[in-house]
Amino acid sequence: MANIVYEFGGKLYVNLTNRCSNDCVFCLRRGARGIGGTELWLDREPSAKEATEAIEAAGSFEDLVFCGFGEPTERLDTLKEVARFAKNRGMRTRLDTNGQGSLVHGRDIVPELVGLIDGVSVSLNASNAETYQRLCRSRFGLDAYPEILRFARACRDAGIDTVMSLVDSVGADEIARCRRLCEENGLPLKIRAYISDARAETETRLKSE
Repeated sequence: MANIVYEFGGKLYVNLTNRCSNDCVFCLRRGARGIGGTELWLDREPSAKEATEAIEAAGSFEDLVFCGFGEPTERLDTLKEVARFAKNRGMRTRLDTNGQGSLVHGRDIVPELVGLIDGVSVSLNASNAETYQRLCRSRFGLDAYPEILRFARACRDAGIDTVMSLVDSVGADEIARCRRLCEENGLPLKIRAYISDARAETETRLKSE
């Protein structure tokens, strides 16, 4: 089985699933199976017990980030159990997400994250639903884009430190549109540098948080 946890930039990352509601045309896992020699593609999904044991074995870290080769909220119950374990250890927790977890589970999951997740980073990827769907190919179609904005606002309103993220490869005009959109929604936007090499881009994405 691939590594459940991995260290990057002084933070500990936990990898719970390969599943994702998106099939992004730019997905990094199309060109790599991991980062820095660490295999991230899972042969099977780890249980919460396996994940917490891996966190314990990894040693002392202040931060735990839910981010792997899939969308962490696909495994919401496991995510919550692992986050509760991390908080009990005094760790700060962050969720890197496509923001579609409530669509995946058919209910608003934000209340379930309160007290367990300290920060959320939501991938914006585009300034409108049509462009987002063309790039990200969500199984929820055009419903995905308004939901990621709603999800981000709900996290912010619930007291979770929330940021939207975007790679600079989309171009200056699109960045400007996304910035205006985030300002209108009262959400901070973080621009990440894009590097074409899949492994280097994965590392840039993780380090930029």
